[in-house]
Formats: sequence, structure tokens, C-alpha cells
Amino acid sequence: MPELLAGDPGRVLAVYAHPDDPDVSCGGTLASWSRRGAEVHVVICTSGDKGTTDAELSPALLAERRTAEARRAAQVVGVTGQHLLGHPDGELTEDAALRGELVALVRRLRPATVLCPDPTAVFFGEEYFNHRDHRVVGLCALDALAPAAALPHYFPEAGPPHRADTVLLSGTLAPNVWVDISHTIEDKVAAVSCHRSQFADEGDWAAEAVRLRAQEEGRQAGVAFAEGFRRLRLNT
Repeated sequence: MPELLAGDPGRVLAVYAHPDDPDVSCGGTLASWSRRGAEVHVVICTSGDKGTTDAELSPALLAERRTAEARRAAQVVGVTGQHLLGHPDGELTEDAALRGELVALVRRLRPATVLCPDPTAVFFGEEYFNHRDHRVVGLCALDALAPAAALPHYFPEAGPPHRADTVLLSGTLAPNVWVDISHTIEDKVAAVSCHRSQFADEGDWAAEAVRLRAQEEGRQAGVAFAEGFRRLRLNT
């Protein structure tokens, strides 16, 4: 039987690469938890400065625009805190510097539940393969959580150790839990629609794509709309 997550997720930290990623990946889940009173924090690792086909649009202006879009989307979702690391698109590296930034955030915010991309999910049919920034963020987030953030001699300058209870990997090919977002699907649609720089074509195709994807996941979970995740338990 599909497992639907219920109960209090505790303090939540979502770690993603680009300004639109949290909303596309798990916006319905974050909105649902926020509505129930959870403290939801979002980390965005890049500025989004290269995410355009418009050669005339400067990276600096694009980054400014995407930051404003992310701020608006965070208000829709009900995010408690948004943490922008500001790295250039395409230049994230799976290294100690990025791990250290994430460890410091984990230790300061002390989440019970962490969401991030599934770095093992690379090929999705013939039409899409997972962006390098997504894969790097997924790997760095996992490495930051275990063992680094949980043990005192890793990054001792980053504060007292903290071990999260649960990791939920989004964009996965092997979901084992789902969150019912039937009551927040329109919040997700509204949040994704804030990212006009990414979904600027005329018509409402982005909103329709969001609903169709959530319906697909909902069918797997036995509800109207859902988001699926690969769950990892770290504190058992």
C-alpha cells in the first residue's frame, strides 16, 4: 500500500539549486506543512543568473529578477526563512566549501526534516536528464547531513552538531512515500507561476503541467494530487 506521510514534520529545511526548484519540486508539500504550523526554511544555492534563452538579458538583471520571483513564491507557500547562497549557475561544485555552507545552515536551523533533490535520478525517459546543479546539490546536502552536520569534528566552526531525523528526496525515480497536496495544489500552481522568467510563454501551460504531474503522483498514492519522495531515515 502507498504510504502517505501524516503528522508533524517538525522544523523543515528544503535545499535546492535554483530559485524555482523548491516550488516545482515540493511546493505543495511545503505549503501544506506551513499551513499546519510548521517552520519551513528554504535554501537556494544559485542566483539563477544563467537560466534564460535571451542573450540580451544580462546575468545580473536576471539574477535580480529571479530573486524577486523567489521572494514572491515564498510568500505564497508560507516560507518562514529563505536563505540565498548566490552561487553562479552551473558552477556549483561538490566540495568542502558548499558542504560547509550547508552544514552551518543545518546546525543553525536544526531541522527534523530535510528535502533535497535525489542525486541518483539522472535520466527521465528520452526527453529530460537531471541538471548538474540539481545533482551536485543533492549530493552535497546528503553529505552535509550525514555524517558532517551530526559529528562535532566536521566543520567545528559551524556550531554544535545536529542530526536530522528524515530526508525526503524529490525528483526521484524510486518514491516510497507521498504527501497529499490536494488542499494546496493551487498554492503550488501559484508559487510556480511566480517564476515568470522561467515560464514566460503565453498561455497557462506551466500551471497545467504542475497539475498533471501532481495528478499522476496522486494516482500512485490514491489521492487527487500528491508529491512523491524517496524517504531516508537518519535518526533510527
